[in-house]
Amino acid sequence: MTPVWSRSSHHALAGFLGLALLLFAPLTATSQQNRLELLGIYRYAYQEPVSLAEAKKIACTEAIRLSVDSSRFFIDATSSVIDPQMVKDMAQKLIANSLKDVQIVEQSEKGRTVYCKVRGVLDLEDAKAVILTEINRGAANEPLGVDQNRALKILSVQEGKEGTVVVVYKALKRLDWLSTAYDGSLRETADVMIEYYNEQGVPVGAGRHPARLKPDGPEVMTPGEISAHTFRKPPGTKSYRVWLVK
Repeated sequence: MTPVWSRSSHHALAGFLGLALLLFAPLTATSQQNRLELLGIYRYAYQEPVSLAEAKKIACTEAIRLSVDSSRFFIDATSSVIDPQMVKDMAQKLIANSLKDVQIVEQSEKGRTVYCKVRGVLDLEDAKAVILTEINRGAANEPLGVDQNRALKILSVQEGKEGTVVVVYKALKRLDWLSTAYDGSLRETADVMIEYYNEQGVPVGAGRHPARLKPDGPEVMTPGEISAHTFRKPPGTKSYRVWLVK
């Protein structure tokens, strides 16, 4: 599985996703030759307009992400990387290319809080190769972008005027096909997401921008087109995270 970070108070923040109550257990890993078994746990307290099905998907997606980027292997392998966005990009690449046999071990719900525990196996040789490649790319100053899914790529996130955040994004697909699944799982892939945190790292608000349409009219974004959206930070915001649903 996110999410550029703003650090106006130099705090390392661990908040994730719209108005979520995040509680995750320390991850356990077992190794066998070149295979590393990883476990990830995530609890997510959701609010409207997020549905139960969407909340379950978010919880398991974040559990998968945590299984990788909180593992001792990943922390040690990326210890020399100082760019947090580059570390996040590498975790996403490992999830996409090196994490195998992912299974939901346990899933439950209580009120508006959902719980997901996942297990996966990391191919260590492949993971090491991916990390080395990304470190070399970073050394060559090759741009990685902020975040990307199958529909959109976030090109940049910058502080705007008067308490705003400006997000520049690019369409990777013709986004009108998403309208056929407007009420289904594909709807959010064309949305730019943002979550805001206070000085203690507690979520204080969230936003979502439907990026399917051009900002100046009803026309649909086509592949290669670039647009921008300005979010306004709520009072008390000290940092924020901009991301795309995977």
